[in-house]
Parts: sequence; C-alpha cells; structure tokens
Amino acid sequence: MKKRHLIRIAFYSASLIILGLAYAAARHGAVPGYDPYFVPRQYAHDHVFKQDGRTWLVGGGKQSDHFDITDFRLATRRLEYGGGREQFSALIDPKFVRIEGESPWPHDDERVLLVRIGSDARVYPLGELRWHEVVNDTIGNMPVMIVFCPLADLAAVYERRIGDVTYTFAPSGYTYFDWRVWGGYSAFVLWDRETESLWWPPIGKAVSGPSIDIPLRVLDRAQWAQTTWAEVKSQVSNVRVMSRSQNYEKPADWPRRDPPQTQRIRKRIPAAELAPRWGGNPTL
Repeated sequence: MKKRHLIRIAFYSASLIILGLAYAAARHGAVPGYDPYFVPRQYAHDHVFKQDGRTWLVGGGKQSDHFDITDFRLATRRLEYGGGREQFSALIDPKFVRIEGESPWPHDDERVLLVRIGSDARVYPLGELRWHEVVNDTIGNMPVMIVFCPLADLAAVYERRIGDVTYTFAPSGYTYFDWRVWGGYSAFVLWDRETESLWWPPIGKAVSGPSIDIPLRVLDRAQWAQTTWAEVKSQVSNVRVMSRSQNYEKPADWPRRDPPQTQRIRKRIPAAELAPRWGGNPTL
C-alpha cells in the first residue's frame, strides 16, 4: 500500500510539473494558438445568444438593450460581464467649477487629465472619472471623450467626431482581456449611441456593429496631458475642474435608430493612434 501511495504522489507531482512547464511555454509563445487565459464555455458564453440568424450580446433586461455582435473582432470567451449598459453612467453634460487659491480638493498629488483647446482649459480628476469612466464633452467646438478605466489604468482623451459622425460613448457593461494587449489587463468595452457599435480602446477601434474597424482618434497630444493637480496649479491659469458627485440618470430605453452611413468614414480615416500609458503624455 505504501509503495502504491508513493507512486500516486509521484504521478500527480509529475503532472503538475508538466502542466506548469506547458503554461510557461504558452505564455512565452512556444505553443502557437494556445490561450493561457481561456475561459470555460459555460462561463464565457452566458451572455451570448443567437436569434433570427444574428449573434447578440446581452446588454440589459430588454431586447433593445442587446448588442449585435454577428460580426465581432474579439473572442467572446474573453469577455467579462459587468452588469449591463451604463452601470457606470457616462456623462454627456459635465459640470465644472473654478477653484481659486488653496482648496482641500483636488489633492495636490491627485492624478488628472488636463485638456486645453484654445483658451478653454479643463481638468478631469481621475478620482471623479472612476465613477463614470466616460465623459462626453465639447471643448472649443471640439467634441471629445475623456476616459478612465481603473482596471487597466487607461486614461486618455479621444476625438468624438470621426468623419461625418459625432459619437456619444458610454461603458457597455463589459470588460475584455487579451494577454497580448495592454499587459494582459482587463479594460472596458465601450459602445456608442449613434450606431450601437462596440469599441475596445486598447486596440483603438470599433469591434462590432456598423462602425466596425473604424479607428478611435486620440486627441492631438499637444492639447492634453496626463498630470497632477499640483502641476496644473503651478503652470496653468484660468482652468475649470469637473465637479464632484454629478448625477446622471441613464435612459429607461435606447430606441434603435437608423445608423449613419459609415462606409465612407472607414475608407477615409487613417489608422488609429493608440492611447499612451500613464506618464506617456505629460506635456502641459
């Protein structure tokens, strides 16, 4: 009995070693096609279903909430569900305050995004952005999107006008991970209200819907910065700060609309410029 027990222990130990070596090899690309972050089907596909010849991704409790992903650039097994459309309510009409002199908020070391277009300078503290993740704003007649994904520490500013379409963005309720992209961190998947397409910022483009493959456009880096409130105070005057505790009630329904024509946009827009990691755009 003792000998049989020792043989069993040796077998399990060898199996664990082999699995560990295989995993390490896969992580370093030695096993082509192997996905070390594979998610079992029963978990990954809970929110994907087929109906009337189309593939849908659950977006809420009503049929009108769902996303058409019949054509999809991502692997559904790597999607992670977070509660449905706009559980983090994107802002579409953000409010701002002017802060004069010394103030307990924002803290000097608080990370912020500064956007300065013409004479209009605005600050978006990451501590406030984390409650909304997406802010749709217009600065100096330029429609922009300010985003912060705490999971991936992705904070950037994008143009909202792409070709002939001005998009309104919001969190889809999903995150996505790919070990080859953005260090393997999960990052939010966005959607737009104009075409109901899904977008994944780490690869800088739409991944489903009428806007599929249209690139996100990072705002000219000379017009925004990843910085701190202390740096802004010391170098920028006449600045407004996005105020705290903004409430925005998401719509009870999103009626389907005829999406704008996007074929000509797809042909004219150059390839996406990916957002810089934090610290990659410090210029004030």
